[in-house]
Amino acid sequence: MTARPDASTNALLDFSGLPRFDAITPSDVQPAIDLLLANNRALVERLTSDEVAATWSTFAAPLADEIEQLSRAWGVVGHLHSVNDIPAWREAYNGMLPEVSRFFAELGQNLKLFAKYKAMRESAEYATLTPAQRKIVDNEIRDFRLSGAELPEDQKPRFQAISEELASLSAKFSENLLDATNAFAQFVTDEAKLAGIPDDVRQAAREAAEKDGKPGWKFTLHMPSYLPVMQYAEDRELRATMYRAYATRAAEFGPTELDNTPLITKILELRQEEARMLGYGNFAEVSLVPKMAESVPQVLAFLRDLATKAKPFAEKDIAELRAFAKEELRLDTLEPWDVGFASEKLLQARYAFSEQEVKRYFTEDKVLGGLFRVVETLFGVRLKADSAPVWHEDVRFFRIETPDGALIGQFYIDLYARETKRGGAWMDEAITRRRVVAGIQTPIAYINCNFSRPVGDKPATFSHDDVITLFHETGHGLHHLLTQVDELGVSGIHGVEWDAVELPSQFMENYCWEWQVLEQMTAHVDSGAPLPRELFDKMLAAKNFQSGMQTVRQIEFSLFDLLLHSDFDPSAQKAVLELLKEVRDEVAVIIPPEWHRFPNSFSHIFAGGYSAGYFSYKWAEVLSADCYAAFEEAGNPFDQITGKRFLDEIIAAGGTRPALDNFRAFRGREPKVDALLRHNGMISA
Repeated sequence: MTARPDASTNALLDFSGLPRFDAITPSDVQPAIDLLLANNRALVERLTSDEVAATWSTFAAPLADEIEQLSRAWGVVGHLHSVNDIPAWREAYNGMLPEVSRFFAELGQNLKLFAKYKAMRESAEYATLTPAQRKIVDNEIRDFRLSGAELPEDQKPRFQAISEELASLSAKFSENLLDATNAFAQFVTDEAKLAGIPDDVRQAAREAAEKDGKPGWKFTLHMPSYLPVMQYAEDRELRATMYRAYATRAAEFGPTELDNTPLITKILELRQEEARMLGYGNFAEVSLVPKMAESVPQVLAFLRDLATKAKPFAEKDIAELRAFAKEELRLDTLEPWDVGFASEKLLQARYAFSEQEVKRYFTEDKVLGGLFRVVETLFGVRLKADSAPVWHEDVRFFRIETPDGALIGQFYIDLYARETKRGGAWMDEAITRRRVVAGIQTPIAYINCNFSRPVGDKPATFSHDDVITLFHETGHGLHHLLTQVDELGVSGIHGVEWDAVELPSQFMENYCWEWQVLEQMTAHVDSGAPLPRELFDKMLAAKNFQSGMQTVRQIEFSLFDLLLHSDFDPSAQKAVLELLKEVRDEVAVIIPPEWHRFPNSFSHIFAGGYSAGYFSYKWAEVLSADCYAAFEEAGNPFDQITGKRFLDEIIAAGGTRPALDNFRAFRGREPKVDALLRHNGMISA
């Protein structure tokens, strides 16, 4: 008989502190998760018996305790699958994913658990619970309904099977995209073809080729390699080759086993089936139940109203770009693979600077120092370097303290792109703040990016867009780390409506445009000189360069996502790409080629949490711009009184009350779109 694993033999079961990344192995996953699933099932069985009263202390609290251990352990496994996607970790994650999905599906359909929560809400104790506890009870009842708890017994197995299959399909979608991204490499042996590409990018490409034992330069579809080619390479053929490879990833043009097309169809069919089983007309209606937005028509109206305001600016942007490309670059036809290149040239011509010039001032340590100063000044905390076991040598670890040295939380930062790391940037939680017997369990966050790593003996340098991304993800991190809520279910980002989650992250982006911030967070990679004020003024003048084009692009993604999940029948003749074309005809000003397969890499909605929710970015942007306007009205981006109110009412409150109530408490009124339009240069200041 195999010995029962515990924290001494299986590092994944050690919940005494930080995850033990130096000791956790793929072989730990199955025995640890099996044990935790068994423990959870046994506790659920006990708690749903008639002997256990439906009270907070006898029922809700012990259930939260047990589930947290499973969530923490599985969260570590999911994190390692995202940042270290080697075969062993992929196998370990995928091996247990159906089991974990099955458990949570069972949990969501357990009528006895559902009855206990309903009994809690109807009991005399409910009025004596804290607002946070009452909100958790209310959320649980809502989530049980969304999980199929009220379905007839004969339908529950099918609903559970759908949940499991959707989890597997989402994981497969993400893996296919990563594998397809990694499968492509463009080797260049003629140096003349590298004209325009910055030196640091060339050097990284040279090192990548040498690593493969090949001559010349190696370019890939990972952002630090791909974007500079599209932005700076004068060789049009090279841009076209890279663009096509990027646009057709995980599609029918490559290996069949990496084609996401059938996965998209299946995911949409299953989501639709799930929605109808729950009594909704479509999946978008299900998605909106726990969000701020009230209905699909309301969101569509919001997006189309924004499109109406933005499209004239977008049309002006593209007309100017086409005219410039024709007159100055001799490009009679502006192809999609020319857009990034021509835009950079126009930016340089109009504002007399280049993104590459700016990038040389944003060196890694100065950027982190500047970011930390913003957080410290705004929220009255202290950030310090710390040590912990990590999953890769690139990872850094920090702590947040009160001014008198008390620990508030800790976080990991993993900045650089790797072949084993999924693309994009994201924040995730390792441990959530809550009250335990020993006191307050302090929160831990992961902040993940995909920036260029240092080349040679020079520090890593980041584009201004990279800096904005880092501030954005740190905003998510602060939402998780600076909560003052002690109940797990509504602590940090837990229980916060999805379309409000982006508020703190987008709010933080504003500080990337403040001179007093940038002056202190820049040092030229060669000279060490700070960013010149003259260059900053040019950046500021260019801030809304092509903002119309950028806005309609985001609206295009949002509309496509929402219509895909509300007004689209995956079993009908109309194809996903036809719907995308209709959306583009309505709002877009750049139409990609017919062979472009954007949906196949749209992981936000097929492998992330944004299905029928991509609009959240724009929705929350209205809220975040309006919140930042409060600091503008105070005349100081670091106004202490306003900062304290923002911390208390928006960030620290977690999910204890509706996000709209948080906003009203901070601003004293309903949200207005004016600040967003002003920040984007679409109405005058």
